Amino acid sequence: MPRTILRLTGGDTRDFLQGLVTNDVRKLDTDGIVYAALLTPQGKFIADFFLVADGDAVLLDLDSALAAQVQQRLTMYKLRADVQIAATDIQVQRGTGPAPEGAVTDPRSAALGWRLYGADEGDDGTDWAALRVANLIPETGEELTPDTFILETGFDRLNGVDFRKGCYVGQEVTARMRHKTELRKGLVRVAVSGDAAPGDEITADGKPAGTLHTRAGDEAIAYLRFDRATGEMRAGDAVVTRLE
Repeated sequence: MPRTILRLTGGDTRDFLQGLVTNDVRKLDTDGIVYAALLTPQGKFIADFFLVADGDAVLLDLDSALAAQVQQRLTMYKLRADVQIAATDIQVQRGTGPAPEGAVTDPRSAALGWRLYGADEGDDGTDWAALRVANLIPETGEELTPDTFILETGFDRLNGVDFRKGCYVGQEVTARMRHKTELRKGLVRVAVSGDAAPGDEITADGKPAGTLHTRAGDEAIAYLRFDRATGEMRAGDAVVTRLE
């Protein structure tokens, strides 16, 4: 997916982001890159992105389809804060082989390799769909949509949310889901035998059980109701079984 890199500058930048996003921006001081999301006040997904330290500035690396919406929302939130938000010509390279100088490790999982920010874009030919399926990694526009609650997609497992950092937009709903309820739906890996495509409904004993998402060969990511995903299921003309 094409990426857009926004640059945030100004003396209030990190405090501003700290009050908005799901992760602890202070981790930039030690890790150099942070995975996070921006949520609605109701805890629903707006966008996921990488925050990257760039001197006193912070780069925000996100799916290009969401860039205008996110920039508009950040501008709305900043009020009189000393924060400037601008699109850049910076490109991102990524890969899973030896990391080039200046690259940073993908904070979601070491299996996802590295990211390098500069004048060039591209990757090393990695089959990213297969890698995402194997490691249960959601992606914007696929498993991550405006109806998504991030804990159902494993954001805590992917180092995308910090439960000790304090308040952010959507924090109350996210914290309640973690502490007071047992997740009844979420993403899982499934085996698929037969003809089925992303977007197909998954059924169990004739009842709706979820939706098939990214598929790579005979495996896929699926969003399932856990109480119904206990045996053989169907999607299109395929048999679907839960792997984890």
